[in-house]
Amino acid sequence: MRKPRTIISFIALVVFASLLLFSFGDQVGVYMHFAEAEASGTRAHVVGNWVESETTHYDPEKNLFRFHLRDNEGAVREVHYRDPKPASFEDAEKIVVEGYLDGGIFEAEHILMKCPSKYSAESALDEALPVSGTGEYAQ
Repeated sequence: MRKPRTIISFIALVVFASLLLFSFGDQVGVYMHFAEAEASGTRAHVVGNWVESETTHYDPEKNLFRFHLRDNEGAVREVHYRDPKPASFEDAEKIVVEGYLDGGIFEAEHILMKCPSKYSAESALDEALPVSGTGEYAQ
């Protein structure tokens, strides 16, 4: 009598796993350079730096933010993001755009930014070391 229960449990597990893959499969992307993203024609994550020498522009009527990104291979592409400019965009050390290339323009659906750390590793280490001779830690 345990076999039908086991089979039903296994089928339920397979259905659940399939639903998870189907639901979140599109959100899982591969990190690529612009050339790889263009060749693949699929959704991609591209990591790069904002090209400050190029203009950025936000068109409120179209809800379109435009900027240029240089990937880690040195290729530069215009990026279109259909939302306002993200907060602290100018402060980002690295920018990750998620989307696809369309006619040489990267259509970003999401933008992630890696901002500089508030604390350097050296100052964090200094704060963690005991104050000389007291046995207490620096506050």
